[in-house]
Amino acid sequence: MNQIAKQLQGRDLLSLHDFTPQEITHILDLADTLKQQRKQGVPHELLQGKTLAMIFEKSSTRTRVSFETGMYQLGGHALFLSAADLQLGRGEGIGDTGRVLGRYVDGIMIRTFAQQDVEELAQYSQAPVINGLTDLLHPCQILADLQTIREHKGRLAGLKVAWVGDGNNVCHSLMFGCAKMGMHLSVACPPGYQPDSAIAAAARADAAETGAELTLLTDPAAATAGADVVVTDVWASMGQESEQQARMKVFAPYQVNAGLLAGAAPDYLFLHCLPAHRGEEVTAEIIDGPHSVVFDEAENRLHAQKAVLALLLA
Repeated sequence: MNQIAKQLQGRDLLSLHDFTPQEITHILDLADTLKQQRKQGVPHELLQGKTLAMIFEKSSTRTRVSFETGMYQLGGHALFLSAADLQLGRGEGIGDTGRVLGRYVDGIMIRTFAQQDVEELAQYSQAPVINGLTDLLHPCQILADLQTIREHKGRLAGLKVAWVGDGNNVCHSLMFGCAKMGMHLSVACPPGYQPDSAIAAAARADAAETGAELTLLTDPAAATAGADVVVTDVWASMGQESEQQARMKVFAPYQVNAGLLAGAAPDYLFLHCLPAHRGEEVTAEIIDGPHSVVFDEAENRLHAQKAVLALLLA
């Protein structure tokens, strides 16, 4: 086991801000290896006999299936636990849940609302905790995005990435991921929907160490000009359904369409974490077009998360 693998053993994955560029690269390298082995039918039961508890307070397609399948392919076992299945639903504190589960299982993945809950769970669990999504961050998604970009572009450092839309959890983690990997990120959001200022400050500190640039804008055309990669997400995230109509009006000028991307690099990639609403945040022409890699990106959730599991739960 090399030094970086030793550093990752037993760690929590709460935010990409907590990881070095070398550690993220090691995760991506293992994700590529596991993906290749899977395609070749080479077994890699690195977590034989290990168990992952998966706590879901938010519904999921990609997160649940990719983690559950990933543990199976690694030779381990995953337990699906909805809030209704746990005493959390009857008022047991997240700290006590962490203390108990951490003695039963080898790792815990949680998909929930408050970032504070993930951090508290990690504080009290003796088993590693993986952030499967919160309202603030979505680190596993960005590991898959980085893997996808590197597959198609052959590198990460020096690329220009554009985010268009809401300054949400995926945007926050993309800011950290790009900053850590030396990628220049332009974020275009409507006024009032900009990323969290504390996250932006932390990402800028990360960027200063790698030579990356983080630019916050309101003009989507300026953000996408010359972009190698363009990323967007739904305009109303889970829990914001009541804001859907109001957001439709605010975000209409931020639709990713052929007109907007006329100024992007000729060989740009289009990413979207899915589910997508064609005709809203992105047109069918773009998401179903030749630049789109959204289904490679979705597949890579499996491979990137298997790498995280194999390293943290080893």
